[in-house]
Amino acid sequence: MHVGFIGLGVMGTPMALNLVRAGVPLVVWNRTASRAEPLRAEGAQVAAGPAEVFERADTVLLVLADEDAVDVVLGRGTSGFASRVAGRTVVHMGTTSPEYSRGLDADIRAAGGRYAEAPVSGSRVPAEAGRLVAMLAGDPMTVEAVRPLLAPLCQETFPCGAVPNALLMKLSVNLFLITLVTGLTEAFHFADRQGLDRGLFLDVLDAGPMASGVSRMKAPKLLDGDFGVQAAVQDVLKNNELIARAARLTGLASPLLDACHALFAETVALGHGDLDMVAVLRAIEHRTEAVPARGDAARSAGGDSVGPLDVQA
Repeated sequence: MHVGFIGLGVMGTPMALNLVRAGVPLVVWNRTASRAEPLRAEGAQVAAGPAEVFERADTVLLVLADEDAVDVVLGRGTSGFASRVAGRTVVHMGTTSPEYSRGLDADIRAAGGRYAEAPVSGSRVPAEAGRLVAMLAGDPMTVEAVRPLLAPLCQETFPCGAVPNALLMKLSVNLFLITLVTGLTEAFHFADRQGLDRGLFLDVLDAGPMASGVSRMKAPKLLDGDFGVQAAVQDVLKNNELIARAARLTGLASPLLDACHALFAETVALGHGDLDMVAVLRAIEHRTEAVPARGDAARSAGGDSVGPLDVQA
């Protein structure tokens, strides 16, 4: 039997390519048919629709944008759902709400199928290099069966227990990623507007303890004004909303995440939703341009500093 792969977007395409190049017999489908052509060129079979993928594969990986897309591909809520998933393993690799995944797990198992969560940490560049990090959840036998299949995609795979623990782990990781990149971008903006050499600032950062794989990937993009997508602003905003919802459902505060949510929402509103997440710089710049030179005003009035209550939130 083939392995099925549905969803050939920014992440899905390099992931599927790594599978087929590793010799995995792959049958793929994507709503926009042209995106399947690079896979066809590498030897993958291209299905006419999702039903054909499930007919030909006993394990199907889903790398889809949202919950509605997953439901449509599975035929969930229709008479065709059970025939698609019965006797098959469905591996949900996208990022959705944990409660959605819990319900999907129950429905697939009730229809006679097997289910595993396998969200990944990493953006387009690690996906291309096969250096993603996967978090898995589900029945232990299903997880152990799926884990070797992810080897061409991932440098590490971590079993996280029962559904939806893998998605909760992914949201926890993404909370740190969102606040980390936003902090880096704001620091870059601060150094730039203070008249510092931007390249020198990034060199100092890279030489010190704050340097990371993320900063080394994102810093050159900031320096070059390169907003080509590795992780899109609109996807970051979706993740932000999923994390905030999970936090509220368990009574948790998320003050840094909430500040980032506002900035990414502003970035989308400014028309930059399709750019890389470092384009949050545009929202920070927009706020700066809306603030008068209050420090100069304070100094001319005899003050020495601007207090925290004087700074725009």
